[in-house]
Amino acid sequence: MAEDEPVYHRVCSLDDLWAGEMQACTVEGTQILVVHTDSGEVRAIQAMCPHQRVALADGTLEGNVLTCSAHLWEVDVVTGKGVNPHHADVAHYPSRVDGNDVFVAVAGVKPKYSVP
Repeated sequence: MAEDEPVYHRVCSLDDLWAGEMQACTVEGTQILVVHTDSGEVRAIQAMCPHQRVALADGTLEGNVLTCSAHLWEVDVVTGKGVNPHHADVAHYPSRVDGNDVFVAVAGVKPKYSVP
């Protein structure tokens, strides 16, 4: 493996994470949220809202848009970009599906938070 190639860690199986579902996980001490969109994409983002660090797993997922339960901030889980407000970006972790297993790499990716 090349030195700068990400190290992936198994976080769950697709049997545990059906389309339209989310699952909070900890990988190498980093809290992440694994999301399986209705369209079949699997993505991993930071587990906490960039606004006031509320758990995004408590939010609602409609299509690719995850809405935080606290103040209704919205983020596109496929891109990690803020929808409303537009500066509500979240960290996006490399993820892949191998067979039925979901893998995520967290090294070098830092969560994003809005200025208090």
